[in-house]
Amino acid sequence: MLTNRSKQVVKREMTWLERAYFPAILSGMAITFKHIFMRKATVKYPEQTREFAPVYRGQHVLKRDEAGAERCTACGLCAVSCPAEAITMTAAERQKGEESLYREEKYASKYEINMLRCIFCGLCEEACPKEAIFLTDRIVPSTFERDSFIYGKDKLVEPKDQPVDVSKRQTPAVLAFKNDKKHKHNRTFLDKVLPKAKHH
Repeated sequence: MLTNRSKQVVKREMTWLERAYFPAILSGMAITFKHIFMRKATVKYPEQTREFAPVYRGQHVLKRDEAGAERCTACGLCAVSCPAEAITMTAAERQKGEESLYREEKYASKYEINMLRCIFCGLCEEACPKEAIFLTDRIVPSTFERDSFIYGKDKLVEPKDQPVDVSKRQTPAVLAFKNDKKHKHNRTFLDKVLPKAKHH
């Protein structure tokens, strides 16, 4: 004996009722009728939608600052932190007169996310030092073409007139810090340079 948990197997002859499978059929029908009166687990999407958790991670968005300029500086930290290697970008230098378009001297002239590879882990959001990329509560629409799942800036950058609310994904301390204009990181090209006395 290799173990004390072994059991003696007995080959018992089935009764006539068991050979007719009536108990098994009646048991299966009872389970089926019980589920008829239970609450349905399916939702008739898109007419009906489930309530999403505040921390649900859906389609990405590239944020703008309060002045409407793109926050992304093409540093590449989101692409490096992505375990699925779904993010690619091309950096470019901001030209004179483009301060209203791009927040920093460097920006992403090309930014793409392969939604077929993305696992929606949120590491890109955590790695971004400029709070430029967030995951929203929007669902990535399905389609039959693979090429349409490569999302560029035309689908990722939020419209100027319709900013995406990501406050649920930020702590009160972060929101309070963003409103403090003493820090250069929080100033836009529209903000006037604060007097030196206010820096102390």
